[in-house]
Amino acid sequence: MSPVKQTLPTESQALIGRATPIVPSLPHAVNGTLLNDDIPDNMEVLTIGMGCFWGAERLFWQQDGVYSTSVGYSGGLTPNPTYEEVCTGRTGHNEVVRVIFDPRKISLDTLLTLFWEKHDPTQGMRQGNDIGTQYRSAIYTHSDKQQQAALESQALYQQALGDTAITTEILPAGTFYFAEDYHQQYLAKNPNGYCGLGGTGICMPPQQKS
Repeated sequence: MSPVKQTLPTESQALIGRATPIVPSLPHAVNGTLLNDDIPDNMEVLTIGMGCFWGAERLFWQQDGVYSTSVGYSGGLTPNPTYEEVCTGRTGHNEVVRVIFDPRKISLDTLLTLFWEKHDPTQGMRQGNDIGTQYRSAIYTHSDKQQQAALESQALYQQALGDTAITTEILPAGTFYFAEDYHQQYLAKNPNGYCGLGGTGICMPPQQKS
């Protein structure tokens, strides 16, 4: 495995990208919602990276209270990257799932618990056999409240893991770039397709509310 794929690029090393974005041409394959940047009133957004985005997206679209999901690229430098470019390791981007949810029906804490329990957040620039910067564990937050909740949930899960250090990147969300049509809801279109999700087997401890 090339070390380039396991080290985030600098601005001078990053691919130049392009001005034209990828725009999904089809609605959500499961629930029919439009895939665009419009967030309905009273909905919130959380963006997460858990390795290959196919299985992670399915995990979240199955949850009651999740309005829509989409897969894309975030956390890097290259504008409007393609999948092939992300896979080179020279964009800095992560494979992510953008989750639009109704906080009246599903809580942020519930989403974060799913995030921690359903992948291994200790593996650095990989997830299982998927190796590269685009597979790193990440939470990209969309408010100060989300940032604080993510950090608190990380500390709680770290207590459960013990000495094995969490490597998850927790940062305010940058630009979300949609992935190509064939990646959107991939496992709904290809039920026997690859799913790389696999947790540590350790549950999130109960969260103490003050």
